[in-house]
Amino acid sequence: MKLFDLSGKVAVITGGNGGIGLGMARGMAAAGATIVVAGRDAEKNAGAVKEIVAAGGSASAIPVDVLREESCRALIAETIKAHGRLDILVNNAGMSIRKQPETYTLAEWHTVLDSNLTSAFLCSQAAYPELKKGGAGKIINIGSMMSIFGAPFATAYAASKGGMVQMTKSLATAWAKDGIQVNAILPGWIDTALTRRAREQVEGLHDSVLKRTPAARWGVPDDFAGIAVFLAAPASDFVTGAAIAVDGGYSSLA
Repeated sequence: MKLFDLSGKVAVITGGNGGIGLGMARGMAAAGATIVVAGRDAEKNAGAVKEIVAAGGSASAIPVDVLREESCRALIAETIKAHGRLDILVNNAGMSIRKQPETYTLAEWHTVLDSNLTSAFLCSQAAYPELKKGGAGKIINIGSMMSIFGAPFATAYAASKGGMVQMTKSLATAWAKDGIQVNAILPGWIDTALTRRAREQVEGLHDSVLKRTPAARWGVPDDFAGIAVFLAAPASDFVTGAAIAVDGGYSSLA
């Protein structure tokens, strides 16, 4: 179905070597996109590429440190050099430091905000000229249900993800004239390495998530394959500035 066909498209996914990022990469590769896995860990990058290729997809890896502006710009430049175009950018790289807000150091605060929010701005800014040149493009930003809710152990994370949604809306309005759609996905509690650490650090988290989630399970990375294809494909050409929850109904409960 051409509305969901990504054949000939090139997608850069930061943090695409694991978790939600890899789930989206698998989905877009199956829809025909060439995937650029962007991450700091070369071994994980190579493993993700191998998995995508083994499943019949097309993928390569480019190392990136999203905390450095020059590295974000080099990522886009290397993508153009290798593939000749850029159609889709997924800003998925992120991290959290879980502790009570009064115990945060300024360095920890900046680490979380720079990793999650500033990096997405830098990569989007670097990608914009290439997307504009192509006359169309898709940027998908990964927010969180913490864009909607707060949590006592996630002040910096929640601030960064709330900022991600507002940045998404602003970029969407700025770049609509260039044929670029910018949207956000808000994951709920997903079974990834990041949340496994959260379950170790936050007592009772596993059971409380299951109790609140109408779907009665934790999400898995492949739950993001479909939404990624939709937001990357022509099917979403009139969708921009949206923040779409993928959370098994968690955020629907009062």
